[in-house]
Amino acid sequence: MTRPITLPAPAKLNLFLHITGQRDDGYHELQTVFQLINFCDELTFSPSDSNEICLTGDTSRIKKSDNLIWRAAKLLQEESGCNNGIDIKLRKRIPMGGGLGGGSSDAATTLLALNKLWKTGFTIEELMPLGLKLGADVPVFIGGSSVWAEGIGEQLSAITLPEEWYLVVTPDCHVDTAKVFRHKQLTRDTNTIRIRAFLAGGTVNNCEKVVRKLHPKVNQAFEALAEIGSTPRMTGTGACVFSTFNNRQDANQALDAIKPFGMKAFIAKGMQHSPLHERLGLRPLFS
Repeated sequence: MTRPITLPAPAKLNLFLHITGQRDDGYHELQTVFQLINFCDELTFSPSDSNEICLTGDTSRIKKSDNLIWRAAKLLQEESGCNNGIDIKLRKRIPMGGGLGGGSSDAATTLLALNKLWKTGFTIEELMPLGLKLGADVPVFIGGSSVWAEGIGEQLSAITLPEEWYLVVTPDCHVDTAKVFRHKQLTRDTNTIRIRAFLAGGTVNNCEKVVRKLHPKVNQAFEALAEIGSTPRMTGTGACVFSTFNNRQDANQALDAIKPFGMKAFIAKGMQHSPLHERLGLRPLFS
């Protein structure tokens, strides 16, 4: 590598989230659909003369040892035996703690980018278990497609989704995922369904009631979207709340309608495949 390269790390929405059980090790069994959207962080990778991993940009609030970008780069160094270093600059757009998968996506972009730039030679299939060491959602972004997920989120299957538009409200709060999954009122015994049932509608997010109770700002977002006549849903364990539209015009109208409530929001389009893979010349796992 001779020049810096800037790459996207797309966000995701969970179109539903069913908690179907809890394993002996404490992890929760679930079913969900990960919908990639065209709202992205950006990471710039620059050559380094040392073997150090240097991280700059919008990372000041996170300790290096807790930062998924740094951990992803370090993991690839260790697993490959590579002695190269890298300077990484993050431009953060995806809200933290919002259920949009920003940290997981940043980690996946780092693994895929450095695998190519350092020429470590892993296939996407081989990078998937490395990503799982960093977090349950990371393999989704490594695979590079919107997918149906089961298990703890690591059992991924292909699904074809309509190219819909989303209005995403981003309440100013950070939801602690572990706290949500520990909550006594969390539903943990939802019946499993098949993809056909999801496409027919009627799914829910089992974490919604708990998060709305713990975070009044999330509840306010639900109420605001309902008041403008759209159907709100929460992504993942929150805090972001979204509504679905068939076209951009309707999404824009909803965005205008939500502005008087004083809430931050953005519009995004669903994507079947990640723009990262296109930039790197990679074929998504479920293409």
